[in-house]
Amino acid sequence: MPFLLCLKKKKSPVPLGRSIFQKHTPPIQQNYQALLESCLKNKCLFTDDTFPAHISSIGTGALLKKLPRNLQWKRPHALHKSPVFYAANRKQLDLCQGLVENCWFLAALGALTFHQDILAAVVPQNQSFERKYAGIFHFRFWHFGEWIDVVVDDRLPVNEAGELLFVSSVYKNVFWGALLEKAYAKLYGSYEDLQIGQVSEALVDFTGGVNTRIKLAEAPPDLWDILTRATYSTSLMGCQTHLGTTKVLKNGLVAGHAYTVTGIRKVTCQYGPENLLRLRNPWGKIEWKGDWSDSSYKWELLSPKEKILLRKKQDDGEFWMSLQDFKIHFVDLVICKLTPDLMSQEDGKKWMYSLKSGRWVKGSTAGGSLGFSKGNFWMNPQYWLNVLPVEDSKKSPSTCSVVISLMQKYSTKHRNRAPHLFIGFLLYKVGLQYQESNRKLPPGFFTRHQPVNKHQVFLDEREVTYDFHLEPCVYVIVPSTLKPQQESEFILRVFSRKHILREMGGNTSFTLSKEIVDRYEGKIWEDFFTKYFEQNPEINAVQLQRILNNISWRTCATASVSAAPN
Repeated sequence: MPFLLCLKKKKSPVPLGRSIFQKHTPPIQQNYQALLESCLKNKCLFTDDTFPAHISSIGTGALLKKLPRNLQWKRPHALHKSPVFYAANRKQLDLCQGLVENCWFLAALGALTFHQDILAAVVPQNQSFERKYAGIFHFRFWHFGEWIDVVVDDRLPVNEAGELLFVSSVYKNVFWGALLEKAYAKLYGSYEDLQIGQVSEALVDFTGGVNTRIKLAEAPPDLWDILTRATYSTSLMGCQTHLGTTKVLKNGLVAGHAYTVTGIRKVTCQYGPENLLRLRNPWGKIEWKGDWSDSSYKWELLSPKEKILLRKKQDDGEFWMSLQDFKIHFVDLVICKLTPDLMSQEDGKKWMYSLKSGRWVKGSTAGGSLGFSKGNFWMNPQYWLNVLPVEDSKKSPSTCSVVISLMQKYSTKHRNRAPHLFIGFLLYKVGLQYQESNRKLPPGFFTRHQPVNKHQVFLDEREVTYDFHLEPCVYVIVPSTLKPQQESEFILRVFSRKHILREMGGNTSFTLSKEIVDRYEGKIWEDFFTKYFEQNPEINAVQLQRILNNISWRTCATASVSAAPN
């Protein structure tokens, strides 16, 4: 079975080890309203002990070398005589990157500012440095399937001159961006945990939406139509330049850098129409110098009215570029949409959404990919997907648009201390003999059938998402890691006009004591799975418990095994 291994980051798969499965640690939940009222009652400013004003909240690695010697933590009232949380009447893209190399976060945040309703969900607007001020603020993020509230105090790291070290606003008295970054750093462990990332991750964290990634070297011929639909719907867009040895290129672009797509415009030149994109560098400076840049001669080809409307000669990091140049100088385009109808040309139609949580457990459900372990692939979690025809369509379409997303969870609260596994999934069309059964598909099924996505792609990214055009029928989704016996929790999301999604196989997971696993992980487990699972490709938890408890262990009389729920 062919598969494609795609390396995106300088990270390696988590090595196989002897550790027992480690569950994802959810973030600490604090009651913002209760804490605020307590501080107001006691006439004190909030101090967040769970994310203290201490070097530990910044990190432990390379970021520390960039910090000034006299690092201080100060509240906005000590930095400006009249601090403002958020100024709706100001220019929206007013944030600048600090010492943290998190252009991906700023690029996503820049896109967020063009959608006030989405921004208000992430950044509650009823917060102030005046009315009911108690030094406490809160923000909301979509975190592995649920919206969570992250509380922070307003102590921010500054240098001796009182300048913010990390995200700041062009308007020095505006602090929503700095406080939002602090909340995001708290969610993922530290400021340093924001050093590496992708704009697609932050877009999902801000919206709970689904990403469409377009590789610009292979861009579809209707790319402009896709951009148009994305612009006039609830979508956020980001992009990234090619990697390079030089940081700032001669053409003004920054190599390996994330940008925000802030708008599009079709203009009429003397020689004909031209499709333009407006982009913004999250640094708030350093712009494109080619055609349609601020100083380009191309603007003289437009009517005076259109030229005045579009051309802005300001070094604010925002610039125009032709679609042709965009496809040449940028690697990919990420579009995050709250409903995934972008690619299907079905805007305005109602989509449904299903989410299932699962996990790959060593010795149980961590079967690995077909390319590494054909015999154990069936052990992976399996999900029954019934794609149904849409009743409200005037014409019954032969295929339905379906978006499937697989996201792995971190096993530690520190985002960049948990290397990503290479993950992917296969989708199989299921015959009538399997459609009514809730039993997992047996090993033989996968040797006799080809998946719908014949070339499985494994990415060491948090999320792998694909768009399908499927006939109304029953399918089975099999998410897996690249190598067998690698552990992680995951969430599987499916978006379509109409479908049913459920997990297959029921309760078949089990747990063993660490002592037993450490001692007998080797040949005895290989013999066990060969003997029992090849003969009985599916057993329930009670049967598994009985089999394991009757095994003659080599150096211990009895090994107690208990069934555990998935």
